[in-house]
Amino acid sequence: MPRPLGELENAVMTRVWKWNRPVTVREVLEDLQQERSIAYTTVMTVLDNLHQKGWVRREAEGRAYRYEAVSTRAAYAAALMNDAWSQSDNAAAALVAFFGMMSEEQRRALRDAVRIVEGTTEAEAEPPAEVTGGVPDTAPAADVSETGGQNPGSAPGDGGR
Repeated sequence: MPRPLGELENAVMTRVWKWNRPVTVREVLEDLQQERSIAYTTVMTVLDNLHQKGWVRREAEGRAYRYEAVSTRAAYAAALMNDAWSQSDNAAAALVAFFGMMSEEQRRALRDAVRIVEGTTEAEAEPPAEVTGGVPDTAPAADVSETGGQNPGSAPGDGGR
């Protein structure tokens, strides 16, 4: 399981993922400097660390390197979610609590993803709410009283993160 990226690593990887092409330290530096004061050597060190950790590959171009993401942001997020879920002693309760934190847009995206994985189409999925009388067919909410309303596995006072 990948360890979560640090704040600066995430800022650098966000640019590498967004640009979706090999990038130089200078390009990342110039973009980061729009938000914060940061040294060239700091960005170079972060990209070198990300290379050593396997997040980016690099190719020499003259005296510099061009860095490119090894995997997508979606794959990174999926690996983090899978690790968090696998650490739960009650996977169903963890999923219900997680789904309860999702926005309606996120729930729609989840339903779409499940349909893709199952190979069904939207037409084959459950009928729209107006057909079922406006009452969606949902599972009862999980009792999260044991966790004090926090995410399973989160420490008190960490905001559920």
